[in-house]
Amino acid sequence: MTPRFVVLHYTAMATADAAIERLCDPASDVSAHYVICKSGRVTQLVPEGLRAWHAGAGEWRGLTDINSRSIGIELDNDGQTPFAEPLMHSLEHLLTGILSAWNIPPENVIGHSDMAPGRKFDPGPRFDWARLEAQGLAGRRGHDIGPSDPTPQGFAQVAKQAGYTADVDPDTLLAAVRLRYRPFETGPLDPQDYTPLGHAARWA
Repeated sequence: MTPRFVVLHYTAMATADAAIERLCDPASDVSAHYVICKSGRVTQLVPEGLRAWHAGAGEWRGLTDINSRSIGIELDNDGQTPFAEPLMHSLEHLLTGILSAWNIPPENVIGHSDMAPGRKFDPGPRFDWARLEAQGLAGRRGHDIGPSDPTPQGFAQVAKQAGYTADVDPDTLLAAVRLRYRPFETGPLDPQDYTPLGHAARWA
């Protein structure tokens, strides 16, 4: 396997050790390449060049079977609280090495929720994507406001260009994009929902 993507998850378990135990249990039918605990300890469970069962059904940039194309990193977090500073520091160090070793562009660091909209919600609303973007460890968001009369069809096209190609309804797509870029935003589609996707030149 030659990894093309990195997929970030949260463990949603009481402890990192409990998550590792589950990820190492053949009966669980789930695995990941790395687990990072709140203290910053990094545990590798699967070699980077081998397939792990962390992504499941989904699609990104028109590609399915993301398990065969990605490195999965589980983060010790419940999905509702801020991510610990030592954990984030270790994640940044780990991502720097992975992206360099496998020539993976920052744009290919995604969340589980990006490739499986509506089915998965990790790494969740508290994950600091902007922090990774600032260090070149995730794709940078755009800054131009979208069209004044946004439509679900137009938004779906822009989101597709950004990588969100899974076949989901407009509300699910909007929720997935917001979870990544505007996690606490509610209400109908807004011009600012286009902003982070970075396709201002294609909005007309």
